Amino acid sequence: MDANQLYEMLRKTQEPKGYFFHRDRERAREILRDLLVNKERYGYMACPCRLAAGDREKDRDIICPCVYSKEDIKEYGSCYCNLYVSREWNEDKIPHVYVPERRPPGKLTF
Repeated sequence: MDANQLYEMLRKTQEPKGYFFHRDRERAREILRDLLVNKERYGYMACPCRLAAGDREKDRDIICPCVYSKEDIKEYGSCYCNLYVSREWNEDKIPHVYVPERRPPGKLTF
């Protein structure tokens, strides 16, 4: 699977949930390529914007779309890495602000 195929597959499943890809398709594809690298490396698509432990159970919270994305998109219009955004974010109807890390500090060390 390549980034274009992943883009189309995820677009079909995530858009009905209100999650849209970043309007800059190349930026979105870059993150999708990184997800595919992590899938090859770890066997699952860990968020490329976070440090993965390489243990599926420890990384369960950062498997894309991560468990934090729903609240991030609700509050900020974007997930932490800006892959998934709201329609309003893509249409510049809400400000594009930094999304703080929600992952608990204890999850950041191995």
